[in-house]
Amino acid sequence: MQSLQQFLTVFFSFKAYVMLPLIIFLIALAVRLPLRQVVLSTVSLAAGFAGVFIAFNFFVANISPAVQQLTSVRGLNFPVLDVGWPPLAAITWASPLAAISIPVVLVANLLMLALGWTRTIYIDIWNYWHFALMGVLVMSLTGSMALGLSAVLVIAVYCFKMTEWSAPDVERETGLVGISASPVSVNGLVPYAVCVDWLLDHIPLVKCWSYNPHSQGDEPGTASGLDLLGEPMIIGGVMGLALATAAGYDLGATLELAVHIAAVMFLLPKSAGLIGDAMMPVTVALRDQVTRFFPHRTNLIVAMDTGFLMHHKSVMVTGLVLMMLAVLIALVLPGNQVLPLGDLPNLFSVMSMSVLIFRGNVFRAVVAGVPVIITFLLISSHLAPLFTRLASQTPSFNATGLGQITAFTDGGHQLRFLIYSLYQGDLWALLVLPLVLGAIVLVRRRFRANSLM
Repeated sequence: MQSLQQFLTVFFSFKAYVMLPLIIFLIALAVRLPLRQVVLSTVSLAAGFAGVFIAFNFFVANISPAVQQLTSVRGLNFPVLDVGWPPLAAITWASPLAAISIPVVLVANLLMLALGWTRTIYIDIWNYWHFALMGVLVMSLTGSMALGLSAVLVIAVYCFKMTEWSAPDVERETGLVGISASPVSVNGLVPYAVCVDWLLDHIPLVKCWSYNPHSQGDEPGTASGLDLLGEPMIIGGVMGLALATAAGYDLGATLELAVHIAAVMFLLPKSAGLIGDAMMPVTVALRDQVTRFFPHRTNLIVAMDTGFLMHHKSVMVTGLVLMMLAVLIALVLPGNQVLPLGDLPNLFSVMSMSVLIFRGNVFRAVVAGVPVIITFLLISSHLAPLFTRLASQTPSFNATGLGQITAFTDGGHQLRFLIYSLYQGDLWALLVLPLVLGAIVLVRRRFRANSLM
């Protein structure tokens, strides 16, 4: 067991743009793609994911000093440090539960496929750490590995179904068939997004308000000057100017930040396009091979990380607007102790599926995103002592001198906190559970209605 755990720790220490292409390379060989196509898909996938990570790292490197200077100028102090998701991943893979979680989730996925309980093929091994983290948190609470594994299965099965039920939204908005988003951080918001969409559909006047940059200006000769405001690159430049001005930058530094954020908004969709193009041949071949083993299972869905959605203009605009709102909300929210930094760019990914559910309507996505940001801040602040304690017990992560740490989105995720609170026996979680189950039923009904269209 210890050897397996050490292997997993080393394997998952690889960057996602190294590990995921390796997995896809092996899958592409297994499904008998031509060698030329295998190599092209693998290298394109690696280049696409590397581009996404490089752009995000560049974004954090530029925006973090501005956000920190903004708080300094305003005389504010935040005792909890947002270090992003890497420490949570380190905590996860240092636990003996992690080594068991991967085969448990794989077997559960195959069993549900065989029984016809899901159409999702969950090949996104990298994001299995999200499942295992849920188990680690429950095990730290109860001291029971069995209860930890039960939590892993609960959140894994939930993701299998949400990935399947949101696939029609991916196909409608992107044209990609048989692919959907996999991470817990994304799927955890699907029932909430469906409920908000239903609610806004029933409010007079508001139901007609729409801003969809992805569908504007696509036809030659139809674009106007106002359509520039729908370009992520332009919005990125404007947001950079606003943030730099609020932080008290001089003219040169202000213009540099504006150009840097505009560049990120341009490069991200280009990298995401590589990911989508690289995955399509593998997805088609994988579905064909799985159908041979399960001949009665049609329209199978391959679960992938959200990188392939970063080319969608509405996703990009929503993410950028919400990042700026997150900083502003953090400055004034009572009870908040964390300033979003390391996990701030994750809002692009976290809200991506919600944007598709809203049919690319940025207005609805931003309205829905504000409560999401507020709960991220409050939950990540509340759980900071737990994450700090677990990180201090993790040899692979050095938390010395950092004080209390957390992760803005992954550490403040609502679904994970609900499940954790249920295992803790909190009354509020028991009262909220029926509402969450009702929302899940609404997602299922919506999926069935979409499937009949």
